[in-house]
Amino acid sequence: MALPQDAPRLIISDIDGTFITSANRVTPRLRDTITRAVSAGAHFGLATGRPHRWLIPVLEQLPLAPVCVCANGAVVYDPATDTVLHAFELMPAEMAEVLTEVERALAGVLHGYGVERVGSSALDPEDECFLITPEYNPDAWDSRFGVVDKQTLISEPAAKLLVRCPEMTSAEMYALIAPRIDDTVAHVTYSMDEGLIELSRPGVNKAAGVQYLAERYGVSANEAIAFGDMPNDLELLRWAGTGVAMGNAKPVLHDAADHITATNDEFGVAAVLETWY
Repeated sequence: MALPQDAPRLIISDIDGTFITSANRVTPRLRDTITRAVSAGAHFGLATGRPHRWLIPVLEQLPLAPVCVCANGAVVYDPATDTVLHAFELMPAEMAEVLTEVERALAGVLHGYGVERVGSSALDPEDECFLITPEYNPDAWDSRFGVVDKQTLISEPAAKLLVRCPEMTSAEMYALIAPRIDDTVAHVTYSMDEGLIELSRPGVNKAAGVQYLAERYGVSANEAIAFGDMPNDLELLRWAGTGVAMGNAKPVLHDAADHITATNDEFGVAAVLETWY
């Protein structure tokens, strides 16, 4: 499908596999294109599965501090003021129901749980905001996290509930878990291939978080362009007037997108935005 003639008023991009390269870098070409777009009057934001505490390595590569939709839409965060503008949290009762169904779905398979609590700052201690059970398969980068039992894990509201299983892919886990979770209890998705399922409050996904951002800017969905590569970007691409799947995106995104661009290592986002900027 051809790109629209009018320049988008709102540009939203996923981070991993989309905005940054496989080396975790924002290319100078993309940085300059985003700078031109914002200078021309466009609004720009990032929409990611990451918690806002994990944005700093990306934001420090940009000459601006965009408001970001984090935790798959559960948190809207302003890095310019280090402020959580809005949070959609999953409640303990719903998390308990999810754990019951996951235990049945993954009976006999090693798995563990984690939660991302919202907190108030990107500088909040990681071991207070990212909690895991001992079975979460800790490795070197997990050493910062707080380790608790399942009841403590779900005792407070959370931006996301995570299920991790090292013996399965995320798609395999999704096929077992998603049919068991009522969509009035939690929203189920995944953003990586390596055995991790992410659950959030019902109806909360990247599109819900970006809708909040669009209303803040007075922009309609038809005036927005969004970029993504994984299943947790699906609702966002469908919401935007122009949904763009990366060349490296999962087939489900290619099927849903209005346009397919090059990969994240081949300047895919910049190549599209250079149509107007």
